[in-house]
Amino acid sequence: MLLHLGAVKGGLGALMLRRVCLLSRHAHSYSQSVEHQPIKKVMVANRGEIAIRVFRACTELGIRTVAVYSEQDTGQMHRQKADEAYLIGKGLPPVSAYLHIPDIIRVAKENNVDAIHPGYGFLSERSDFAQACADAGVRFIGPSPEVVRKMGDKVEARALAIQAGVPVVPGTDGPITSLKEAEDFAKTYDFPIIFKAAYGGGGRGMRVVRNYEELEENYNRAYSEALAAFGNGALFVEKFIDKPRHIEVQILGDKYGNVIHLYERDCSIQRRHQKVVEIAPAAHLDPHLRDRLTKDSVNLAKQVGYENAGTVEFLVDKNGKHYFIEVNSRLQVEHTVTEEITDVDLVHAQLRICEGRSLPELGLKQDKIRINGSAIQCRVTTEDPARGFQPDTGRLEVFRSGEGMGIRLDSASAFQGALISPHYDSLLVKVISSGKDLPTAATKMNRALAEFRIRGVKVGLGLSHHAPCFFFVFFFINI
Repeated sequence: MLLHLGAVKGGLGALMLRRVCLLSRHAHSYSQSVEHQPIKKVMVANRGEIAIRVFRACTELGIRTVAVYSEQDTGQMHRQKADEAYLIGKGLPPVSAYLHIPDIIRVAKENNVDAIHPGYGFLSERSDFAQACADAGVRFIGPSPEVVRKMGDKVEARALAIQAGVPVVPGTDGPITSLKEAEDFAKTYDFPIIFKAAYGGGGRGMRVVRNYEELEENYNRAYSEALAAFGNGALFVEKFIDKPRHIEVQILGDKYGNVIHLYERDCSIQRRHQKVVEIAPAAHLDPHLRDRLTKDSVNLAKQVGYENAGTVEFLVDKNGKHYFIEVNSRLQVEHTVTEEITDVDLVHAQLRICEGRSLPELGLKQDKIRINGSAIQCRVTTEDPARGFQPDTGRLEVFRSGEGMGIRLDSASAFQGALISPHYDSLLVKVISSGKDLPTAATKMNRALAEFRIRGVKVGLGLSHHAPCFFFVFFFINI
């Protein structure tokens, strides 16, 4: 009997030990789940349509939202779309208010904010802001401060791309310190060349030089523009690629080293180095080139330990050769077209990754990401084409948008009675069309843009002859 009981106890002991081992292994395999830190309240350190875009995603996920606004933005729509709203930068100039890190952090801490989404522009690619969030115990919805710093420094990002085996445009290894260095570069690589701000983007501090006579003037202008826009006039020089395609790849990374791409966007239609029309996927792109672009993007992201959403940008020359130009360590204005063709909500993904969830947990595996149709984004801006597309201001007396099947509108100030401020970006509304292929998406876009009626301000994107005369047409796609 005792022997029988002993055997039973031994068997139970072995069974319990086995169960403990299995549970331990089970817990280890789902250790990523244990590390989740749910976000309960998000602040968007931004304004306008991107703030509203993030608020909507948060509300869908049951996350409370906080808006911040400058004294000049007291009547802006993004205040109304958040659960809470607080003034920042009292007494500061309009733009400076959204760049005042101490005030933003103060509001976040006083109101129990768990995480801050930077949107795009303003502080979105500032490593000191990402670090300030970390120091305050508030999560930054984006890459780590160190990765933001590396990607924000074009010279270092270029060096990292070379290490990852990604082809780059011939250029200087670091910022130049004199006009003489630019002259030496031009002698080696010949004209045209381009000056670029080392610590910023968005077309500011960029000057193309086509001969020696233009060199000194463009060097001085690029330096002044970079200094005014980014507080640092450092420039580097690259060989200028004439008439390239501007192709960018959307990436997502998590805390565990997983990185995927969500295919590419074509952003070649630009004015003054500023994108105005974006298309996903890129039309007539060689499948082998697509594979190289996406592979290089993922490899670079893995090398730097990239986390959250980002974009790797390339130039493609007339021979189909691609060159890395930069990484934008944030959500892009044109993220919408990627969402339309992949059915992936990028802001949802950003929030969940920030909580500590892995890409596989979110169902985001590379072999599951598919291109579904085509999408186009156009930016309707309050700009006057008759004055060289200078921003226009005033009150919207009439606003009727184009809508219907296959049309998405992302806006903030696009409503009758809205006051268009001279202090901020001239974007009025983003119009996104989608369809089974590019011709279908283009047809829907043309139809939607033709439906717009806007009075009170000049508008820089327009449309058919049915539209009011202050609309000007420049939306053309060669299909």
